[in-house]
Amino acid sequence: MTLGTTLPKEPVQRRLAAVLAADVAGYSRLMGRDEERTLAQLKTLRKTLVDPTIGAYRGRIVKTTGDGMLVEFASVVDAARCAVEIQRGMAVQNAEVPKDVRIEFRIGIHVGDIIIDDNDIFGDGVNIAARLEGIAEPGGVCISDDAHRQIKGKTDIVFDDIGEQTLKNITELMRAWHIRLAGEVGPTIRQNAPSIRNQNLPIPDKPSIVVLPFENMSAEPGQDYLADGIVEAITAALSCIRSFFVIARSSAFTYKGRATDARCIGKELGVAYLLEGSVQKAGNRLRIIVQLIETEGGAHVWSSRFDGAVDQFFDLEDRITEQVAGALQPSIRIAEIERSRRKRPQDLGSYDYTMRAMPHVWALEKDESATALDLLERALAIDPQYPLALSLAGWCHAQRSVYNWAEDVAASQALARSLAERAAEMSGADPIILAVLGAVHTFVRNYGTARMLLERAVALDPNAAWAWSRLGWLENYADQPEKAIANFERALRLSPIDPMNFNNYVGIGSAHEIAQEYDEAAAYYRRALEERPNASWIYRNLAAVLSGAGRVEEAKEVFAKLMHHYPDLTISKFKQAMVFSPAVLNRMGENLRKLGLPE
Repeated sequence: MTLGTTLPKEPVQRRLAAVLAADVAGYSRLMGRDEERTLAQLKTLRKTLVDPTIGAYRGRIVKTTGDGMLVEFASVVDAARCAVEIQRGMAVQNAEVPKDVRIEFRIGIHVGDIIIDDNDIFGDGVNIAARLEGIAEPGGVCISDDAHRQIKGKTDIVFDDIGEQTLKNITELMRAWHIRLAGEVGPTIRQNAPSIRNQNLPIPDKPSIVVLPFENMSAEPGQDYLADGIVEAITAALSCIRSFFVIARSSAFTYKGRATDARCIGKELGVAYLLEGSVQKAGNRLRIIVQLIETEGGAHVWSSRFDGAVDQFFDLEDRITEQVAGALQPSIRIAEIERSRRKRPQDLGSYDYTMRAMPHVWALEKDESATALDLLERALAIDPQYPLALSLAGWCHAQRSVYNWAEDVAASQALARSLAERAAEMSGADPIILAVLGAVHTFVRNYGTARMLLERAVALDPNAAWAWSRLGWLENYADQPEKAIANFERALRLSPIDPMNFNNYVGIGSAHEIAQEYDEAAAYYRRALEERPNASWIYRNLAAVLSGAGRVEEAKEVFAKLMHHYPDLTISKFKQAMVFSPAVLNRMGENLRKLGLPE
């Protein structure tokens, strides 16, 4: 060989592949807590769930580390389906496992070019999958934009666009997507207990629609509430038409700011149509563009543009509502639309503050409720006779009484009733206002009046998910747990991904508690806390049922959290806030007394 010549390079073997990277979230913490238990659990999960699932989807485990693995798939669709099945299986395994000792996987998926060397794989395809796994939530799956493009439209998987991400040691920004596990299984409960969440809901046998959040196209900042207000008004108007099945606004607003796929939304919510649009405000002019889409094929059924002045805001809402109804069911008369309209505020400023208060009103958290009251008080300072603001303020004061946030429970109850009654005097045909007044009467133990008001609310608007939920609570207070569960299930169906659904889980748990099915109750209370960790008032219920079930150590742990949030709570204060029957209250009080709650 001549001096200076170089040896020929061996050809590099490459191929296109889908790469799945997974690891255990908080592995070092788990090992530090109990090394032997963690290793045994991980070994069992690999043997019974992870490895068989990878095999079923034709994956090849390239290598494993102490807490993770790298898997190669020929198809990114198979990789995604495998990841979803593993995470759903893990949710089942972890349903009754305390959170601090759970093994939870994080998974990242990318499709790209890889280098093969001695059965190992290298390259950007591997590196990006590993970095995506690093930004995934425990129990979650994060995929690249390249992977999403190849999967979209080929599966029933729902994706959330999480935007461009800065990934460690990757020079360019990478757009990423989160797989939403809409069909994940909740806590383990008895076989005949109601399911916690459904997947691919059936289409009702009447026109069904979801009004998605409208996009704010205004150049002026802070105008989102205008678009949100239009969606709120259209949803409310359509909901009052008995021949329509309308998804509640709180479920619809979970899609805000995300890329939408009509087919996926139709399957997830069980609707035949979706309405989407945009709002643009320039000076005193508004332009609203709306389009109606059929979810099965993604076809555009109807679209229109509406222009007008800001002071014609409500007229624009009416015109949109009328045309949507006409596109869905031509036989519906304009008169029915007229009857569905809510009473409007005299001043748009009051409307603005009320729309901004909305998400805080329904959070059922102490600080959030205080924020809502501040905004509603500003609305009422502008228009003291605005029924919706009065009603929502009444509901916030009712929350203060029932969740032990107020020192003087009776005073909060009285103020809640006064505000809710003033609203109903001015707008007694509004389902939300009637439902709030019904809930307030429930808390002061006027059960007959509460039932009449709530039944009137669902008669006016059969799609009023929250009114059905309040009827569920009313049945709980009447010691009718089976009827209560039926109402909570109906509320869940009408608004299947509602952020308020955690309270329906609390309601179902309460029904099981009334039936003295304490383990089932605990499962639902824990699910509610997973949905809304800051709803600390749920600890009252969870501590009581764990005590009743004889799960002493768990009960003591939860009781300590309860006393942290409610250091002055006593059995007397607890019973004053709660409105269950005397027999149920006595059992709950006794279970808390066993844990050391003072009289």
